[in-house]
Amino acid sequence: MSVATAMTGASSEALNLKLSKAKTTLLLEHPFFGALCMNMPFRFSDQVKTAATNGKEVLFNPEFVEGLSHDELVFLVAHEIGHPMLDHIFRRGERDHSKWNVACDYVLNHILVTEKVGRMPKVGLYDDALYQQCDGLAERVYGALPDDDGGDGHGPGQGPGGALDDCQDAPGGTAETAELEAQWKVQVAQAAQAAKMMGKLSAGLERFVNDMLNPKVNWADVLQQFVVKAKTDERTFARPNRRFAQQSLYLPSVTGERMGPLVFAIDCSGSVNDEELAQYAAEVRKVHEDFRPSILTIVYFDHGICHVDTFGVDDEVEIKPHGGGGTRFAQVFEYIDEENLDPVACVFLTDLYCHDFGEQPAYPVLWVSNGRDEAPFGDVVKIN
Repeated sequence: MSVATAMTGASSEALNLKLSKAKTTLLLEHPFFGALCMNMPFRFSDQVKTAATNGKEVLFNPEFVEGLSHDELVFLVAHEIGHPMLDHIFRRGERDHSKWNVACDYVLNHILVTEKVGRMPKVGLYDDALYQQCDGLAERVYGALPDDDGGDGHGPGQGPGGALDDCQDAPGGTAETAELEAQWKVQVAQAAQAAKMMGKLSAGLERFVNDMLNPKVNWADVLQQFVVKAKTDERTFARPNRRFAQQSLYLPSVTGERMGPLVFAIDCSGSVNDEELAQYAAEVRKVHEDFRPSILTIVYFDHGICHVDTFGVDDEVEIKPHGGGGTRFAQVFEYIDEENLDPVACVFLTDLYCHDFGEQPAYPVLWVSNGRDEAPFGDVVKIN
């Protein structure tokens, strides 16, 4: 049997009431989380050990929920909302699922404990020193954990070494995942606004929402040096240029201006964390919307080229990080030359922790850095 409807009516009714009370408590005491949980379908299932979410629904094991106190269930409900809220379901990439699950729980549980949301169940993972050491970022926690953490014998609900729930990947293909991610960003923004109007949005949560939703780079300024070269005039004789008609000169008119091919190189090395990758995604989308390059090529790299995506003017830009090893910039320039991309500019989103920059190319290079502020060539703009 897969769902709790197989339980007795009284048992099912009692559990649903218990869950409803937990959601009500969140709405009244922690409206940011409460607003988010109201948009998420909940159901009971004995196919999960404790709870699970994929960003489209939350599953609760009825026996596990029955054994929780009210405050512990409040914590668990917020925990399930927290994984998609923090983009955990979108950003695992090629990392080990169980270990990623554990890393995300260390981050999420610390946030909920700090925000005083309910009470963490005894099986939950919490380590303040690890959280501070890794700057509260799941990727850094993942890197700090031993390789077998989250493996056999450390499943959800099994105490130290095991996650509280199962943080699953977002379902569906690339387009569906991108749509779900966009929906969550809208929901997070709306929930934050509602909580702020009630005077119940903490400074920490407000800072998180602002960092996630708002690009930090003023692209109108930093790309100004590239605009002259980036724009290409498309001329046609179909509509003669009226300015010269009175002089009996038959010249083409300009049909429009657009930015030429642009390359974004996204640093996916181990030194770049989830929050930084999310910020990179916001910056790339902003440039695509505002400048509309004829071709936008996104190169994901670490010590090698991990993946390449290409988008046209009217395409929806989807950011899917790949990689996680060391860092080498030179191969990005090598790839551009090998593929004859001929970009008007190459923009690196990186922390600049690298010693192999390669040779300076003929096209402009912009380093958008959230780490170091020096490079042997090109211009450096700090993202924070």
